[in-house]
Amino acid sequence: MNTEPKLVRAPHCIVLVAMLTMAALAVGQVETIDATARGTSTQLGKIISIKVIVNQFSTPEDKETLKQAFVKGGNDALVKALSKMNSAGRIQVSGTVGYALAYADSIPTPTGRKIHFVTDRRIAFKEAYRNTRSQAYNLTAGEIDINDQDDKKSAGVLYPAAQLIINTDGDLQLELLQNPWQLTNIIDWKPKGKEQ
Repeated sequence: MNTEPKLVRAPHCIVLVAMLTMAALAVGQVETIDATARGTSTQLGKIISIKVIVNQFSTPEDKETLKQAFVKGGNDALVKALSKMNSAGRIQVSGTVGYALAYADSIPTPTGRKIHFVTDRRIAFKEAYRNTRSQAYNLTAGEIDINDQDDKKSAGVLYPAAQLIINTDGDLQLELLQNPWQLTNIIDWKPKGKEQ
């Protein structure tokens, strides 16, 4: 019995399965942004790579749900509402598998777009065990300013541990546990033909 045709077809099947998997993932993907996060102040000198993968941008209804949750119950209610939302994508930090983004939006600017993202921050076991003050800062958020005219002018900010408060003007504002990280070397891998 000749087994050669089966051996020849097996690698082709593996390639076909891999190509179909990649195509299926690409269909749901709206945008991928790679960036270098640089620590500031007490984190000065620390550098990590991050990847923000957006599968779908959040709707105006999602934004309203978050606002209403905050009005009714403050930061804790907002975090609960975020945890119940469908995933908008993922944020990955170098060396980790990352975690789901709860909210992501894209707002047009004169030079491109501003992408905001937020999710509930995973509280480390040590934080919970020691009942540290940092548990109150249970959000991770960020803002990336994509400059479509000049890629080198794209920039952003990452807020690793934050909570929402209402400032003296009555507006929602992030209060930070630690200094924000600057996002540089931004590469926007937006698929061609997918405009916001």
